[in-house]
Amino acid sequence: MSEPIPVTRATDHGTAKLMPDVDRERAWLLTVDGAPQSYVDLDAPTHLEFEYARRLGYVLDTVREPGRPLDVVHLGGGALTLPRYLAATRPGSRQDVVEADRGLLELVAEHLPLPEGAGIAVHPADARAWLESAPDHSADVLIADVFGGSRVPAHLTSLAYACEAERVLRADGVYLANLADAAPFAFLRSQLATFAAVFAELALIAEPGVLRGRRFGNAVLVASHHPVDTAALARRTASDAFPARVEHGPALREFIGGARPVRDEDAVPSPEPPDGAFGIG
Repeated sequence: MSEPIPVTRATDHGTAKLMPDVDRERAWLLTVDGAPQSYVDLDAPTHLEFEYARRLGYVLDTVREPGRPLDVVHLGGGALTLPRYLAATRPGSRQDVVEADRGLLELVAEHLPLPEGAGIAVHPADARAWLESAPDHSADVLIADVFGGSRVPAHLTSLAYACEAERVLRADGVYLANLADAAPFAFLRSQLATFAAVFAELALIAEPGVLRGRRFGNAVLVASHHPVDTAALARRTASDAFPARVEHGPALREFIGGARPVRDEDAVPSPEPPDGAFGIG
């Protein structure tokens, strides 16, 4: 069998590259304009290579009893890492993936096809526009992992957007977002303030070094109307190869400080990461 070779293609929103992992036979790294976007092992869909993806996975594992199917909306598609993970860990789940880059979806479908009967529907559309047309109370989980290049787009950071997310979720639903920032955390604090204005419960998962302001990094936001199992999350994240902390309650309110919810007219993208900020976890 011939060795897999890298694939490079200009897509709607940049230059995508699929690079084979020399250590895993059918595993691939997807980058867009040089920034790592997804990692997929076609033979092991439960393998989550990136640190932030594992943290999202830990939340997904604990939001309901193990194996129970969920109705999930993914804003941001990439190589469909988390949809594949959920199809494997919660068979029978119904999943909608919204990705604005049609060319990227075509590249992934061609080289990293989904398994038959995965229950994953892919929609080439803008994330917020699609969300605004989605039915009320139709999802158990909504995952936002949308990056224009390496920045979260401004129109997915506002109070109006957060209200749309809350509308689409069921009463016991959970919103998850992959965010990125560095001290003094103006963007991250504003996002927490925005979602605190809509949801009763918040938690934040990040490496201690990021939370202490030592470096730029990812932070996973968890928002819901009921408490998530932060004790279980803390155990899982602390035992990871790259341990993280789960902040919630008074400590998180103190972190938010005087930050205010973001209006559409004031919304800005997440900050530009420094060179080399995003690596593989």
